Amino acid sequence: MDVFCGFFYILAPTLPTMIPRLFEYDQFLIDENVQFLKFHNEYKIYNNDGLLIGSVEQKIAGWQKLLMLFIKKSMMPFYLEILDESGAKVVSLRRGWTFWMSKITLTDQNDNLIGFLKQQFKFFKPTFIILNSEENPVAAITGDWKAWDFKIVSAEETSIGTINKKWNGVAKELFTNADKYTVSINPEYNEDLNKVIILSAAITIDMVLKEQQ
Repeated sequence: MDVFCGFFYILAPTLPTMIPRLFEYDQFLIDENVQFLKFHNEYKIYNNDGLLIGSVEQKIAGWQKLLMLFIKKSMMPFYLEILDESGAKVVSLRRGWTFWMSKITLTDQNDNLIGFLKQQFKFFKPTFIILNSEENPVAAITGDWKAWDFKIVSAEETSIGTINKKWNGVAKELFTNADKYTVSINPEYNEDLNKVIILSAAITIDMVLKEQQ
């Protein structure tokens, strides 16, 4: 998104110890795939060397496409799958109908619950709380007023990593809605970090905040 020990097992004791290759890195580039008049979101995931290591696909039913013509996307449920380079599902993200702050449920490739991402209301400071499967807070993600730079800290307020929007220049920003995010994880916490949750958070942040614009 490592041998997930300690911290990881608190979050997701049901996940296997064999970690998918997708989560073996400390840095990820998440690149949105923009389509004209699209109804769903798609992202590509690259490692720091620019190699494609995964993707994200939103699954959307026909009735949802119809409702999007009349209802704000920020209110509607969504379902995302994070896939590895072979196309195998490694994480799923689900949100139900939402009328205020979003709460996203994360499950592993076997549909076991691994945690939640819960949006909190703060003026000019987008904030998400990472919860374990028992809904106890274990980390927080806080952004700046532009929602371009985010800090990830543990429940003990130890720095875990960052999520940063990559700016592609005036011309590209004017003519497309594509976003690129870099997710960086501090290597010294490599043995204890839940990279699945962090990478999933980066993708969710982009969708949730963009829907509210």
